Amino acid sequence: MLFHSRKIQLLLVNSLTFGLEVCLAAGITYVPPLLLEVGVEEKFMTMVLGIGPVLGLVFVPLIGSASDHWHSSYGRRRPFIWMLCLGVLLSLFVIPHASSLASLFALNTRPLEIAFLILGIGLLDFCGQVCFTPLEALLSDLFQEPDNCRQAFSLYAFMISLGGCIGYLLPAIDWGGSFLAPYLGGQETCLFSLLAVIFLGCVLATLFVTEEAATQADVLDGPVLKDAPSKPSPPACCSCQLSRSSCLLQARHMMQALRNLCTLLPRLHSLYCRIPKVIRRLFVAELCSWMALMTFMLFYTDFVGEGLYHGVPRAKPGTDARRHYDEGVRMGSLGLFLQCITSIFFSTIMDRMVKQFGTRAVYLASVVFFPMAAFVMCLSHSVVVVTISAALTGFTFSALQILPYTLASLYHHEKQVFLHKYKSKEEEDAARLDKKSAFSKGLLSSQKLPYQNGHAGSLFSSSSSSSSPPAASSALCVSSSCDVSLMMMVGEPDSVPPGRGICLDLAILDSAFLLSQVVPSLFMGSIVQFTQSVTAYMVSAAGFGLVAIYFATKVVFDKSDMVKYSV
Repeated sequence: MLFHSRKIQLLLVNSLTFGLEVCLAAGITYVPPLLLEVGVEEKFMTMVLGIGPVLGLVFVPLIGSASDHWHSSYGRRRPFIWMLCLGVLLSLFVIPHASSLASLFALNTRPLEIAFLILGIGLLDFCGQVCFTPLEALLSDLFQEPDNCRQAFSLYAFMISLGGCIGYLLPAIDWGGSFLAPYLGGQETCLFSLLAVIFLGCVLATLFVTEEAATQADVLDGPVLKDAPSKPSPPACCSCQLSRSSCLLQARHMMQALRNLCTLLPRLHSLYCRIPKVIRRLFVAELCSWMALMTFMLFYTDFVGEGLYHGVPRAKPGTDARRHYDEGVRMGSLGLFLQCITSIFFSTIMDRMVKQFGTRAVYLASVVFFPMAAFVMCLSHSVVVVTISAALTGFTFSALQILPYTLASLYHHEKQVFLHKYKSKEEEDAARLDKKSAFSKGLLSSQKLPYQNGHAGSLFSSSSSSSSPPAASSALCVSSSCDVSLMMMVGEPDSVPPGRGICLDLAILDSAFLLSQVVPSLFMGSIVQFTQSVTAYMVSAAGFGLVAIYFATKVVFDKSDMVKYSV
């Protein structure tokens, strides 16, 4: 009964949010020195750090769509969360032991050590960032009412900021000289072992989350991905024939899935193209806002080290130029740490601010505030003023972690208002499907088809929909959940478009965050090289912020905006 409390459930879910952010902040912060130590050049190092976001852009919508249609005894979200958490744990082992793993397979360990290190970094960045999508969907499932959802995502943003603070501080501690060193090894091994212990504890907390797997009012009745239901044992005389038919069906399903892998990119394109207008407007505003914020966060320490302290990163260690740069980097890290502290503060009062001023006012104020702070950093040469401005951007960071997700939850909570056009289209698809399959209804009588459109399910009684179809669906039930999930993710050529779930739309919003990391990494280096000034970082961030203000005014916040923008 203790774990069934809403507050306890909220803490259990967000404990994993904290664990993920600690691992990402500490791991990714410590990774660049490791890459440079093994001989990776700086221009290739930035490419390695972009592997995770690029893979995330491809797989986040697919995982989100699959999660929306997955049914199991553990719910829809946690199987995907646990699978991605396993990848994070594996990366926490591979990164500090890359040299040892390489020595097991080759005499010349350096190339293989680099390969293992890149594998671990890509796995950590990809699994860690993608895991937030089903985690956000789980929060939305458990706390569907707008007020409860806003409170849930306020704690979510609080845990992200707190995890970032801890993650930034852990690498600064000399673990090689601590009492753990004799048991765990050097600095890298101690750090990543501690991260693994923290993260494993956070993952175990999700075992006590009471995800509503059976009672799903907002669950789609469409293509269901689930474990094969138990069937009565067949007669002995039929077991051989059933075994052969099962094997043939398994092979046919696998061949179909492999053929449909070729259609992965077109299906990914269709997922993005069939975005409701309200989600599309929110996505564009999120993309511009995150590009402004990530341009600032990715290059702020370099801006302080070169622009304010006039240091030279390529200078030899021990020289004044290198010492000034290192001091600037430490001061820049302090600014980012203070940003996390500010974000924690605003996360705790965000719910009160929204109740007092409204979602529109708070969201627009956060977006407007960032370019103002960025322009101050461009014009000021005072370290104190720049550090204070950097710290205050935590307001924008906190708002972007909370309000877009609560808006997406609001859209799905009131689908008849915000997603009515998309719903009508689905009903038309369902009607066309009913016409095409009219001849099969006589054969199946009142039994529900195992793969049908979400809104077509309303044509059948609740009792028939809750029971598993017997002989009519036995052909599909013999396949494993992995086969079915693979077919769902890559699609079937004649399958009906599935209903739209919230995890897919949250995945689209998360794609904005991932894309915001890729674009600055590709172009900012060339822009700075062209202008010969690191101030271009902050000017670009302010420019993205101004564009974000325009698109933020086009976001749908309430029912009146549907009429105003003719959505």
